[in-house]
Amino acid sequence: MTNIATWEDFQKIDIRVGTVIKAEEFQGAKIPAYKLEIDFGTELGIKRSSARLVRNYKKEDLVGRQVICVVNFPKKQIANFFSEVLVMGVYAGSDDNVVLLQAERKVNNGDKIG
Repeated sequence: MTNIATWEDFQKIDIRVGTVIKAEEFQGAKIPAYKLEIDFGTELGIKRSSARLVRNYKKEDLVGRQVICVVNFPKKQIANFFSEVLVMGVYAGSDDNVVLLQAERKVNNGDKIG
């Protein structure tokens, strides 16, 4: 059974849209991943994330793509890298087969999901 979240729980999570401006292979990651730089507009600026997207996406295909991210989790250290936001995706069959969530059409960087 799934844990039940309250509306107040949901309101604590800040989910926003940003555009990937840089993607590179994450050499120090135990599981293949990319280091991403994501532009969230003037309010939040550019944030970094580690994302296990290698199986379904080439790094050059990620640049310019809008992604949906949780922007208010604490930083997470992965090897020698600090991930500042959580890029959201669906585990399609396994933990290393992530399919990105995305907006149905282009929106402004930093727009809130809610």
